[in-house]
Amino acid sequence: MLLAGLPNAGKSALLNALVGERLSIVASKAQTTWRAVSGIRTGPRTQIVFVDTPGLVAGESLFARALAAASEEAARNADAAILVVDGAAPPAAARAHVDALSGLVAGIDAPCVVAVNKADRRRFDASVGNEVAGRAGVAAHRVSAKTGEGVDALLEFARAHVPEGPFHYPADEVSTEPVRFFVQELVREALFEQYSQEVPYAVAARVEEFRGDQDPAYVAVSLNAERASQKGILVGKDGAAIKRLGVRARRKIEQFLGRRVYLDLWVKVWPGWRRKKEGLMEFGHAAPRSVR
Repeated sequence: MLLAGLPNAGKSALLNALVGERLSIVASKAQTTWRAVSGIRTGPRTQIVFVDTPGLVAGESLFARALAAASEEAARNADAAILVVDGAAPPAAARAHVDALSGLVAGIDAPCVVAVNKADRRRFDASVGNEVAGRAGVAAHRVSAKTGEGVDALLEFARAHVPEGPFHYPADEVSTEPVRFFVQELVREALFEQYSQEVPYAVAARVEEFRGDQDPAYVAVSLNAERASQKGILVGKDGAAIKRLGVRARRKIEQFLGRRVYLDLWVKVWPGWRRKKEGLMEFGHAAPRSVR
């Protein structure tokens, strides 16, 4: 079950609401989802795999094309799709939802529904979502990932379009991703919360070592910046910034794992990794097929 939409539409928060677990990172900044993230909801008779995808963006940079490729791959494999519209977007941004999602629907050969998200906001306006749904000839639902309004209707849609067959995952699993993936995602979430402007977008977090057989668990994560100046910002004067980041990220990881954690962070510089095929592949992104 695909979740697709523009950046900052609330797809990640909606994934968490649909699965009932906090899996996908959520931040106030746009375009924080860089890879497809799966969440599994298992009931008495159905098992649904939801896939949160990077926000649809226009751009010719290698990184933007890599994010688009991840979304397109997920769309090709989807049995059904939930198109997420930001119901609280300013008018100019709202028009972008109409154009982008109307084009996306044409490329998805699967049943679709529109989720007009952020119904809890004072500025909420369902008209854009209704227009997208009207153009596509599908239903629209008023939804709030924050309060849970409309989530049951989306779950009913998902259950109605789950292919028949045996469960593919144990009932207690909530994702197909490994623990290391979520650990590095939580570090990225902390990056987006603490740093501004281009820094969190230019840093790839990677778990270098994970020793869960000790107490506290030992986790080592490298932060790979594109420029030396970004490394300086990450570390801060006398290492103060990286220490604050470590405390913030460690608390998130401990909450996720349900145990004590010793988090070791260090910063590296990989010049222009987002503009190089080998850099993208090194940090888990698939370069567009047209790139050699």
